[in-house]
Amino acid sequence: MRKKYKIIALLFVLTIAVLLSSLMEDKVPIKKNEAYYQVQFCEKVNGITEFILPDRTRVDCLTDDYAIEVDWAKKWAESIGQSMFYADMTNKKAGVALIVGEKDHRYLKRINHIARKAKIKIFIIKREKD
Repeated sequence: MRKKYKIIALLFVLTIAVLLSSLMEDKVPIKKNEAYYQVQFCEKVNGITEFILPDRTRVDCLTDDYAIEVDWAKKWAESIGQSMFYADMTNKKAGVALIVGEKDHRYLKRINHIARKAKIKIFIIKREKD
């Protein structure tokens, strides 16, 4: 009889632990770093994440048509060079996926100006609030 109560008590404690754990998960913010956005974006466009080139550099997202660099809006200029290099190395078109927040419109204006001339496809990823 005593063993039965121990098992019931253990099951009760485990149930409470699982419930508390699930409540805690809802409260803990997910750190939304570049990799977070990269994985979400690449899945959305059916690409390969972190495709490794012969020189050991990594394309953030490689699709059938594009070699895409994913980066924060403020790094727009750097992302252009990376995407052009990756495109050349993979025989794909250059693409940049910029993670854009509410105050990043000046970066969009800059990259769009160059992208038209350089024929780079720009993808926009809306930055989520942390």
